Amino acid sequence: MKLFTHPGASSMSVHILLHETGLPFELEVVDVTAKTRSDGSDYRLVAERGLVPLVQLDDGSTLTENVVIAQYLADTAGREDLMPRQGSIERYRVMEWQSYIAADLHKAFSPLFWPIDDEAKAFARERIAERLRMIEAKLGNQAYLTGDTFTAADAYLFVIASWALFFQFAFAALPNLRSYLSRIGARPSVQAALAAEGPGLVGIITD
Repeated sequence: MKLFTHPGASSMSVHILLHETGLPFELEVVDVTAKTRSDGSDYRLVAERGLVPLVQLDDGSTLTENVVIAQYLADTAGREDLMPRQGSIERYRVMEWQSYIAADLHKAFSPLFWPIDDEAKAFARERIAERLRMIEAKLGNQAYLTGDTFTAADAYLFVIASWALFFQFAFAALPNLRSYLSRIGARPSVQAALAAEGPGLVGIITD
């Protein structure tokens, strides 16, 4: 299995899960802006959309999209802590969070990469802040999104929510989320992914 990733992009959540599962894999860091691989060749010859994450399986076929790959990895490794058993309500809770992160939080950051005016950027930042406040409230006193167990949804949220540190969002009113990011950032799987691909947009809380 081979993972194609870009430093600190959403693909880092897949990289984290690969370390969590212990599944053997190769890593190739690509430049999704220039659409080039590490050898300078066109990344789109491997990934038609030119995006990450992309996992190339041992039979040569590929999988894309964070939510899909996360489920594949956890199921392949038999890790029901990361992705609960099929048909269980616990699995749907994890998938519920994955879908929210993908559709509402991840995409909300997109305008911050666009050449838009200050008013539009301020509007985009407030939309992100609203979502972060909702997650802050949902975390409450629990360690992870669905309770006391780290899941695939937490790997995804860690990466996307930590972009808020890169974009200098205030965390003073988000103590639960701040603690959450600090706790997950200390996991060996996260440290290994950061060391291998670089932080990119991912901010790390060290205090």
